[in-house]
Amino acid sequence: MAFVIAEPCIGVKDKACIDVCPMDCIHGADKDEMLYIDPDECIDCDGCVPVCPVEAIFPADKIPEKWKHYIQINADYFKR
Repeated sequence: MAFVIAEPCIGVKDKACIDVCPMDCIHGADKDEMLYIDPDECIDCDGCVPVCPVEAIFPADKIPEKWKHYIQINADYFKR
């Protein structure tokens, strides 16, 4: 399934989620407007969800409809 970071992360990039991720699958360069979760590395542990101050992280199958396109945005980030 994997978790997905959505629009509320844009401009925030708190990075608390990076600190708690046991798989180091959350990435984002300084130039990026948000952070991204690698769907191939995410083990669905849910550890990142409670530490996100803007509630931007969702299981892919429960992401709000208005942000479903972020599933592909996260996946595409790792295809570059």
